[in-house]
Amino acid sequence: MDIKGLEAVARSIRSLAVDAIQKANSGHPGLPLGCAELAAVLYGEIMKHNPADSHWPDRDRFLLSAGHGSMLLYSILYLCGYKVSLDDIKQFRQIGSRCPGHPEYGWTDGVENTSGPLGQGIALAVGEAVAETMLAARFNTPEFTVVDHYTYSLVGEGCLMEGVASEASSLAGHLKLGKLIVFYDENKISIDGSTDEAFSEDIAARYRAYGWQVLTGSMYDMEEIVGLVQQAKSDTEHPSLIMLKSVIGKFSPLAGTSAAHGAPLGEENVAATKKLLGLNPEEFFAVDEAAVSYCARRKSAGAAVEQKWQELFEMWSSKYPEKRAEWDAMFNLAVNDGSLPEYKLGDSLATRKASGTTLPYIADMCPALVGGSADLEGPNSTALKKYGIYSADNRTGRTIRFGIREFAMASIASGLTLHGGLRAFCATFAVFADYMRPAIRLASLMKLPVIYILTHDSIFVGEDGPTHQPVETVTSLRIIPGLQVLRPGDAEETVAAWKWAVSVTDHPVCLLLTRQNVSVYEKDDPDWHNTMKCGAYIVRRAGDVPDVTILAAGSEVELALQAARLVPEKSVRIISVIDRELFASQPAELKSVLTGHSDTGGSRIIAVEAGVAAGWDRFTACTEDIFCLNRFGESGPGKKVAEHLGFTAENLAALIRR
Repeated sequence: MDIKGLEAVARSIRSLAVDAIQKANSGHPGLPLGCAELAAVLYGEIMKHNPADSHWPDRDRFLLSAGHGSMLLYSILYLCGYKVSLDDIKQFRQIGSRCPGHPEYGWTDGVENTSGPLGQGIALAVGEAVAETMLAARFNTPEFTVVDHYTYSLVGEGCLMEGVASEASSLAGHLKLGKLIVFYDENKISIDGSTDEAFSEDIAARYRAYGWQVLTGSMYDMEEIVGLVQQAKSDTEHPSLIMLKSVIGKFSPLAGTSAAHGAPLGEENVAATKKLLGLNPEEFFAVDEAAVSYCARRKSAGAAVEQKWQELFEMWSSKYPEKRAEWDAMFNLAVNDGSLPEYKLGDSLATRKASGTTLPYIADMCPALVGGSADLEGPNSTALKKYGIYSADNRTGRTIRFGIREFAMASIASGLTLHGGLRAFCATFAVFADYMRPAIRLASLMKLPVIYILTHDSIFVGEDGPTHQPVETVTSLRIIPGLQVLRPGDAEETVAAWKWAVSVTDHPVCLLLTRQNVSVYEKDDPDWHNTMKCGAYIVRRAGDVPDVTILAAGSEVELALQAARLVPEKSVRIISVIDRELFASQPAELKSVLTGHSDTGGSRIIAVEAGVAAGWDRFTACTEDIFCLNRFGESGPGKKVAEHLGFTAENLAALIRR
């Protein structure tokens, strides 16, 4: 091991980080100064990676959980030869730079995950580690090991204070993810000061209780770190937490204090830091020549390792063409041809049941699809019985039992999808989307095609009462940029929604599904399967220019049909709005054709949904024409709750007449 070369890399990381943060007048110098040796030895000696090909499928993954320390990552990526330039680093935190304030997946070469909200990085890493085991079980053969890599993550004190880290770590230990290795930057400092003021638990004991191997060492002994990683790898039954004692802001005058955490050091302190590092205070963005030569050698070595794997992969492909075809299909998220359930007019069933019937067909068509529920497999209707349950003893199972860990479940689903080769779904009651929201938001930022199955989507949940009856949830999901929210109205629409959801490859999708039965209704649009792709379609036409057009979502389409039958004197058009935000974004001419209303007159529009009114005012002329619920529900049978709240076909009919 070239210690001198690694020391030069660590010194260069610190040089680049302090100058970039000072130039931006914004950033977090404490972690890059405190963890430079780890980054140097991890990318230089430990990880299997090739900077010339950041998407090599069998590379080791490094997920920075403590995303505020982004300059640590950008510096090592630049030094290693990824597509991160010195100009990018000089433009740290500026618009257009490949070095944004927190790492962003898909924006910066070599960045494996978007991070910033603390704790989610380690949860994503758990998903990546699960993915490695699943793909290894599916594709490795006695002669060829084409999937064999490790997942690494760096967490700080704050990451381990966040609940999502606990949820994910608990599941990782249970699943015996022996190829997951997490480094803990143990500096005892957070923004407000010493962590002793708020965080005094025994982390080692906690992780051993989760079923992890726990190792300890120094952040600044690179030979020891390599040895600890080897020790971690030797235990194939347990994920490993390597606790490295460190000094935040090391080599700066602010070392060991919270002042080093989240603000530029200041020009005088930068100069003093450079002196302690043996650098010229007048030279900016300095990179040691020894670091350049060391990284060039390692880059060549990484390319050779990938080349050897590519040769192995081609031999495997020749011997197992069927497996290679499946590999290509999975890594392309292909959806093969196949049959889907069919329903007939008048069939009555909950859309969650229709989804549950459809899901196994979708799994047959989409070999990359894996996932599960947060201990609600029955109510969510998410069983994939044909494909088995994933566990420490069965890595081929495609159903994951996440336990009651909604936040971790959603983050792990993102990690599974991030890895490549898999596409995850996860499920719970719609009201518990609030537990998942930070992970859903991050998935949307990363443009990951995760599918969220959210059942029990309205007051018709019934007896469980207002704690379980979502009234604001659907709207709150719709306002997340890039998240597609589909609320099908009957079993046929549910099948179509699933087909639509798995065709998506560049954003996450929510399926909002009913607990209560709804009837399959006649659809006047013969091409509704295609028309719905604009977000809405005509269920009941009622002439070219109807008196009233009802925009209804989900189960409220049936309610609208019932109300229309109570008002025979009015011509009432009914539109199923399966994706409200997509429909709202359509050109005015298209919306006019569907609704029969334009700026020059035409049909009166009423919006109907068993939830809050927010967002529906874009479609109606006045708030009185929004038939919604701006209050929490009540405990009782679903139909009785609706009657109690006045959310009935009779009251909607009265509004139509008005």
